[in-house]
Amino acid sequence: MSLLKAASISKSFAGVQALKEVSLEVRAGEVHALVGENGAGKSTLIRILAGATHPDSGTIEVDGRLVESNDPLTAKSLGIIAIYQQPALFPDLSVAENIALGIERPGLWRRVDWSWRRRRAAALLGRIGAAIDPDALAASLTLPQQQLVEIARALGAEAKLLVLDEPTPSLTAREVEHLFTVVRGLRAHGVAVIYISHRLEELFEIADRVTVLRDGCCLGTREMSQVDRDTLIRLMVGRELSAVFPKRQAPLGEVWLETRNLGCRAAGVRNVSLGVRSGEILGIAGLVGSGRTQLAEALFGITPADSGEILLRGRPVRIDSPRRAIELGMAHVPEDRRRHGLIMEMPVAANLTLADLKALSRHGLLDFHKEDAMAADYVRRLGVKTVSIEESVDKLSGGNQQKVSFGRWLAVNPSVLILDEPTQGVDVGAKAEIHALLCDLAERGIAILMISSELPEILGMSDRIAVMHAGTVAGILDRNEATQEKILALALGSAI
Repeated sequence: MSLLKAASISKSFAGVQALKEVSLEVRAGEVHALVGENGAGKSTLIRILAGATHPDSGTIEVDGRLVESNDPLTAKSLGIIAIYQQPALFPDLSVAENIALGIERPGLWRRVDWSWRRRRAAALLGRIGAAIDPDALAASLTLPQQQLVEIARALGAEAKLLVLDEPTPSLTAREVEHLFTVVRGLRAHGVAVIYISHRLEELFEIADRVTVLRDGCCLGTREMSQVDRDTLIRLMVGRELSAVFPKRQAPLGEVWLETRNLGCRAAGVRNVSLGVRSGEILGIAGLVGSGRTQLAEALFGITPADSGEILLRGRPVRIDSPRRAIELGMAHVPEDRRRHGLIMEMPVAANLTLADLKALSRHGLLDFHKEDAMAADYVRRLGVKTVSIEESVDKLSGGNQQKVSFGRWLAVNPSVLILDEPTQGVDVGAKAEIHALLCDLAERGIAILMISSELPEILGMSDRIAVMHAGTVAGILDRNEATQEKILALALGSAI
């Protein structure tokens, strides 16, 4: 039975057509995947369903009834609730208070029954198997716990249709499996779920049907059993994607970066010995908590090493700050681009040139003409899709944001580039473009350390793979000998 029918939905922003006659039908008690490249229209469609954006044309029906005018309160009353990648909880309120804000109706003289509020929160959390203290502050919760609190709040609001927008990029395999268990439980109780993810392998495990968007148009809906990964990729990008990992062998030069028994007590890194040559991509693999990100931060001086050595071109160096790392020709693209890699409210031009302001300044004053010329050059070279270099970065898709974060560091001509999850949260088309860019950089002689949680990316793009476990390197594998089984064995602390 159809729970929701959106018919011929169109929407444009400043002359740009975001959606063109898009139709979507979701059944009660199904998990319905919604896929497409960044910029395909997924977010716009979800905002329209949730009442945050009004369509230019088209209709929406819920339970067979036409929704005349939709807004967030109306959508919520109809049982449509969206949970986005960044949970929308009040950090200084308790779990019980956050859940109550989503389900209790305010009254002028209404007294709060704190005991009932805590019991209600505990009951809702219990329904999804979440062992979370209702009195805990939201700020003290992990990201997956915050997601579970939002799901519990949606259940309390009697959700009929739950939208999960990219819920898994920051979750461990165990946390993903728990989330899937929760989603299957919702499906069994008749709740419909729209599931948005760039991780296509997840869809075959959790989704019943899939709808594909491309360039604001709907290419149709299919049963998951009738499609495979290659078919989905072809539909999403409009072409055969023969090489998601277009690895090209670059000539290898001398060792640019070497560590000898490197350690950092504050970061939990110990006795790390490895080297990266000019033109080489060294993949850094390991489970969450193995010390991969902490190693990157120690190398870049964010949490300086307190033992061992770092050598650049054979010369020992002391890196006690990011400023010193940059002076030595190093660059670092962090995992969380929105918090640490970009200044989201600033324009593309300012973000692209931020790491090299000295070259754009004279007598302490910024030359805006030089800044615009440099930014325009990198937008062209990196293929950043933006209306203007003056557009704020938060308006760009995830893949284009990542290109801007790359471009900032390329402007300083680094000899060593440290990348932490370079394609996290981007679609398959943007992923292929970023991988091609990495090959270009390697061919220019840059030594690249690439941290990734995706084993296909590690195997597809690395010349060698260093596997971390418990804060140190458990083993290093050559490209021609590496397999998923060997990487996982080392990541778990086993010998191979």
